[in-house]
Amino acid sequence: MPQPIHTVASIRAIEALALPGAVPPLMERAGAAAAAVALRLLPPSDAPVLVACGPGNNGGDGFVVARHLRSAGHRVSVAFAADPTRLPADAAVARAAWLAAGGSTDTSLPTPPPQGWALVVDALFGIGLQRPIDGLYADWIESLSASSGLRLALDIPSGLDADTGQRPGASFTADHTVTFIALKPGLLTLDGPDHCGSVHLAPLDLDTEALAAAPGHTVDTALFASRLRPRPRNSHKGSYGDAALIGGAPGMVGAALLAGRAAAYLGAGRVLVGLLDPSALAVDPERPELMFRSATALLDEHGHGALGVGPGLGQSAAARDLVATALAGTTPLVLDADALNLVARDEPLQAALAGRAQAAVLTPHPAEAARLLACDTRAVQADRIGAACALARRYRAWVVLKGCGSIIAGPDERWWINTSGNPAMATAGMGDVLTGIICALLARGWPPLEALLAGVHLHGAAADMLCAEQSLDTGLLAGEVAEAARRCFNHWLRACAPARQP
Repeated sequence: MPQPIHTVASIRAIEALALPGAVPPLMERAGAAAAAVALRLLPPSDAPVLVACGPGNNGGDGFVVARHLRSAGHRVSVAFAADPTRLPADAAVARAAWLAAGGSTDTSLPTPPPQGWALVVDALFGIGLQRPIDGLYADWIESLSASSGLRLALDIPSGLDADTGQRPGASFTADHTVTFIALKPGLLTLDGPDHCGSVHLAPLDLDTEALAAAPGHTVDTALFASRLRPRPRNSHKGSYGDAALIGGAPGMVGAALLAGRAAAYLGAGRVLVGLLDPSALAVDPERPELMFRSATALLDEHGHGALGVGPGLGQSAAARDLVATALAGTTPLVLDADALNLVARDEPLQAALAGRAQAAVLTPHPAEAARLLACDTRAVQADRIGAACALARRYRAWVVLKGCGSIIAGPDERWWINTSGNPAMATAGMGDVLTGIICALLARGWPPLEALLAGVHLHGAAADMLCAEQSLDTGLLAGEVAEAARRCFNHWLRACAPARQP
C-alpha cells in the first residue's frame, strides 16, 4: 500500500500531540524498535557494538539502543562528547538509565577491537539538524562510515536533510536506517537512498494519520488498481485508443521510435509516429506495427486517444509550431524533452499550457525543470518536492520530476515519491520510453494522474525486474525496459484482476 510521507514540520506536529503522557515515552519506544532491528542484524550475543550519541534527542535514542543491546549480551561501547548538562530532558533520562545499567561513555571514538565493530550505530543528529556538520562530529562521521561492520542510522543518517535528501556537509553512510513515526522525503529522494541503505519504519504504535494528515505518499499499484482489469472478450483495437507520438527530428528519429514501441507494448490500440525528419524511413523494421506520418500530418488528424510530443523533437521553428498546435488541442497530452525546452523559452506557449482545458502531463528531468522555473538545476535539486509542486501550480499540469526518487505532483498540491527504479536507468532513451508508456495509458482512457503514477512506477519496476533477473548494474538499454514494461504490466494485471469465470 502507499505509505504516508511526513515532512519535519508534520513530524513535529505529530510529536507535539503524542509526547504528552505517552507511556512508554516515545524515546523508549524508538530505542527499543531500533534495538530490535540491530538484534536481527547481529549474531546472537557477544558482538562488539559502537553507538555514537549526539547532543540531542537522537543521542537519547542511541543511549536506549545501547542499553537494550547490552542487556542482550553484546559488548557495547558508547561515544558521547557533548555536555551532559545540556541534553534535552528525555535524552538526559536515557543517558542516566544507560549509566545506571552499568554502561559508560567515551568522549572520543574508541579504538575498534581486533576483528572490527560488528555494528556501528549513528545516533548523532536526527531530523532537526539545520546546519552542515563540521569539526569533531564530521570526523566521527567519516570514521563511522568507513567501518568494516554493519552501519545503522537512527531516524535518518546524520547530516542528511530529512525534507530534501541533500547533504550540505558530512553525512553518515548507512547499510540500514530505522526511521521513526513515518517516512521522511529525504530518505527517498536525491542522495537519501545512497546514504540510508535499507529503510525500516518504526511507527512507535502511533496512528499518524489520525494525528496529522500526511502531505505526501509513496507510489504503489494500489493507487491505480481499479484500472488493472483484464480486457473484455468483446474488444477490438478501437477499444484501446490511438497513441500519437510527435518527434524524430534529423539525427534523433530513434527517440520517437523508442516512445512508439513503448506505447505499443503497453497496449494502445494503434500507435502512430509523426516524424520531423522527411528523409526517415516510414517504417520501423523491428516493430512494423507502428504507423508513420509526417509530424504535421499526424497533428492534422483527429480522434487520437492521446498525444506525446517531445522525443527527439529538436528546437527548430517547425518544432515550436508543432508544440503550439498540440497545446491548442483538447487531446490528452504528454510533453517531454525538447517540447519542455521550447515551452520554457516561449511565454505564449507557457500561457497556452497553463490554459488548457485538460491539464497536460509534464516529464522533466532537473535541468528541464530549472528552465521551466527560470532557475538553475541546483535550486531544483535543493528542494525537489518544492520544485515539482511549483511546476504543477505554474503550468496547471501533472508533473513528474525525474531522478532518484522521482517526485510526482499535481496542480492540487498533492505529491508522491516513486521508489521503483535503479541507477542502471541512467542512460539515453529512458525518458522516451516513459513518454510512450504514459501516452499509451492515456490513450486507453486512464485519467492523467493515474496514467502518470502507473507509468512512472511501471517504468522503474520493469527496470528493477530486468536488473534483478540479469544481475545488471550497467548496460541496461531503454528498448529493453520498454519490452519488460509489457511483462511487468501483465504481472500487475494478473495480481489485481479477479479470476475470470469459465
